[in-house]
Amino acid sequence: MLRRIIYISVLTFILCTNGFSQDPTFSQFYANQLYLSPSFAGATEEYRLSMNYRNQWPAIPGVFHTYSVSFDKALINFNSGIGVLATYDVAGSGELSTTNIGLLYSYDFNINREWHVRPGVNFKFYYLGLDLTKLLWSSSINGGSTPTPSIHPPAFDKVADVDFATSALVYNDRIWAGLTLDHLLVPKTSFYGEDAKVPIKFNLYGGVQIIKKTRLRTKLREVLSVAMNFQTQAKFFQTDIGLYYYKDPLIFGLWYRGIPLVTSQAGDAIIGLVGIKTSQLHIGYSYDFTISNLISSSAGAHEVSLVYEFTSFTIGSQKKRIRAIPCPEF
Repeated sequence: MLRRIIYISVLTFILCTNGFSQDPTFSQFYANQLYLSPSFAGATEEYRLSMNYRNQWPAIPGVFHTYSVSFDKALINFNSGIGVLATYDVAGSGELSTTNIGLLYSYDFNINREWHVRPGVNFKFYYLGLDLTKLLWSSSINGGSTPTPSIHPPAFDKVADVDFATSALVYNDRIWAGLTLDHLLVPKTSFYGEDAKVPIKFNLYGGVQIIKKTRLRTKLREVLSVAMNFQTQAKFFQTDIGLYYYKDPLIFGLWYRGIPLVTSQAGDAIIGLVGIKTSQLHIGYSYDFTISNLISSSAGAHEVSLVYEFTSFTIGSQKKRIRAIPCPEF
């Protein structure tokens, strides 16, 4: 009973006061490259289909699920790439949901024979939803003898807006680094016309391949990479840093999420990853082991990714091939 009352109080606070929302985070951010940065649009052999699912804090009542689907294509003869990205995030028993659908474009510049720069943009539609019929109100859970007046929530406005993100990525055969600025149009996020906006999000990511062994000059056989991803939005910030080890066809990863010595907690999570990578199909699973104050109540987070890359190349094709970005695919 007390737990239900707490949930209702928190939801009422969200609905009736000003506030800022934050974006969901994927642990396998390189398996969802278009979500990380529009600069990755078309950074594939030719076609790529990506699907991602995250189940956050499964032990806490209510759902915290995030879904993402993207498709992109390399415009090889134009040094460009295009893509479409759709994300759907739902939280709580009332299914408070956020939907984004975006169109992406990137262009690859040669700085010199070794280094490339790849700027990108994402124009997207933003929609916020809530199913009031699935909420519990005090009139439904009152266990005492005193009757509680029935609550009829006021109607609210549909929340729809447009948004924009931009990014830049620089890379060579072993090193990559990039940044992304998202929500530059600060879309509204209030059901009742309050001055609540989605704050601008900043991502800084990069890494380096420490070990790189190939077969037949092009096919990767063994790779050890160090990578990081820092992001901040409003007053919140987060850093992921860790290792990827790829031994054809398996990949393993170990990550730390948090900023030690800055917060009072040891961090947010330790993340383990296992996956399989073939020439066309990449499948990954990761688990976030919580090390924050939620360690005894959240049950961590599960994440699954699937990436399918394919081409229309025929034998003897003379199509120009893109320069591969050395970052992992998980």
